[in-house]
Amino acid sequence: MLSRRARLLCFTISSSILGAASALFSLGALAATTVKIGTVVWIGYGPFYVADQLDLYKKSGVKVTMQMFTDPALIPAAVTGGTVDGGMLTYDQVISAVAKGSSMRVVSPIDYSNGGDAIVSTKDITTIKQFKGQKVAFNPLSPSDFLLSYALQSNGMTEKDVKSINMSPEGVPAAMASGGVKVGVTYEPSVSEVIAMDGGKKFHVVFSSKDAPGLITDVLVFKKEYIAKNPDVVKALIQGYIDGLDYMKKSPNEAAKVIGKVMGISDKEVLEQMSGVYNMTADEFASVFAKSEKTTSLYGSGAVISKILKAKGEIKSIPKTEDTYDDSVLKTMKK
Repeated sequence: MLSRRARLLCFTISSSILGAASALFSLGALAATTVKIGTVVWIGYGPFYVADQLDLYKKSGVKVTMQMFTDPALIPAAVTGGTVDGGMLTYDQVISAVAKGSSMRVVSPIDYSNGGDAIVSTKDITTIKQFKGQKVAFNPLSPSDFLLSYALQSNGMTEKDVKSINMSPEGVPAAMASGGVKVGVTYEPSVSEVIAMDGGKKFHVVFSSKDAPGLITDVLVFKKEYIAKNPDVVKALIQGYIDGLDYMKKSPNEAAKVIGKVMGISDKEVLEQMSGVYNMTADEFASVFAKSEKTTSLYGSGAVISKILKAKGEIKSIPKTEDTYDDSVLKTMKK
């Protein structure tokens, strides 16, 4: 799965805006509205790629530009500072930014990792409890860290029970191949790379994001000031996602070609990678904002993530979940 976290690729995707004067007149002032969204290359953003390439924003009269970043850690500051109007982030980034004073808010969920992130190990290790005393390679304060912490907590353990090795997700396959570590946390395509080594006889997945659905969630964000002034633009972005996802469900093969063109991979690879993520439907949006201990809710996943961020000194205090999102536009769309 192409990484939304460290893909060295830069390009700009721009959706078309209606040019005819009559169309502009009928759409009013909104037709002249442009919006720049900060993002990275990630299979879970497929619905937005489809919306852009097939000009599904046309009916809203909004010109959308997706500004690609090579480092997702730069996007929160870009949104807060106004370099971009909105962004696509993992929810942990939102919690961290809000805790530090940013007014960015989640306006809708996009997708969550559904097996695309995983803890892999040698086959002699079959349970999380067997991690005790083992070297575990992972990237601190990243989705890999949250997945590992959740797995350990679910088994009555903490990070103190393992020997933490600071390593990028992309470095895990080489480290495991060399025998340097027996346990690593990474994401696709590195997960498949690891388990395919030695003919698939040596490594396997012990725990994955399928076991914690929603813990690693991608979201669409804007600053609360922007949402208040531009609700129709926010609505256009959300509707573009909904329409793009609808096209993907009705015409999966054609959608895969569109997404593959944007991401620079084959349509076959697109279909394979899509199995590791789950894109939420419009009917499921409300449950993401509902108070629940389930990790599919921002309240449930946020509690786990915030605790880890605070314990590691990334944030000084935990923000209220209500201060990390604004579902006002979604509520008007539902009506």
